[in-house]
Amino acid sequence: MLHVKKDDQVRVLAGKDQGKTGRVLRVLPKRNRAIVENINTIRRHTRANPQRNVQGGVVEREAPIHLSNLKVICPECNDAVRVGYQSLSDGKKVRICKKCSGTIDK
Repeated sequence: MLHVKKDDQVRVLAGKDQGKTGRVLRVLPKRNRAIVENINTIRRHTRANPQRNVQGGVVEREAPIHLSNLKVICPECNDAVRVGYQSLSDGKKVRICKKCSGTIDK
């Protein structure tokens, strides 16, 4: 189980976007990376493709960032925290905040 999931609010710990926060758009578990909204943006020069109605030019988009450079923001204490795991009485496994012991999963 990864400590980051889609639609989590995260803070960047290292790199050119250090200190910025954003929402996780996609998680790539095989590569241990995630794509975060408005973080690690790159400029890609694309060629026009009339068959797919793609216009050419310079396109700005998000590149994947390694999961070790991200920390989840706890919705209860509103801080970037380490994530722990706990099993509930019904057998469901949830992520918890290591600072305030609140649940991160909705």
